[in-house]
Amino acid sequence: MNKSDLIECLSNEMNLPFHLAEFVIDEFFDAISEALIQDEGVQIRGFGSFTIRKYGAYTGRNPKTGEKIDVSPKKLPFFRPGKELRERVMSKK
Repeated sequence: MNKSDLIECLSNEMNLPFHLAEFVIDEFFDAISEALIQDEGVQIRGFGSFTIRKYGAYTGRNPKTGEKIDVSPKKLPFFRPGKELRERVMSKK
């Protein structure tokens, strides 16, 4: 399922015009993005949590040339599924 499928599903399930469903989905994703940008976690009960993981700088190696390179520190989003979501996925064999 991609974003447009999700919008269409919401539109059909809730009897909303497509543009209103699109607005709701966009606002939802924007709220999660903004929270992560500000280093806040997002927890959705029964679904999972979004957090930011911080990775320090290190010296890496270019696999093609073998040359040493400095890799700068970075922050990446991380999703951890909730117990209910894990159980629902596992029960669908």
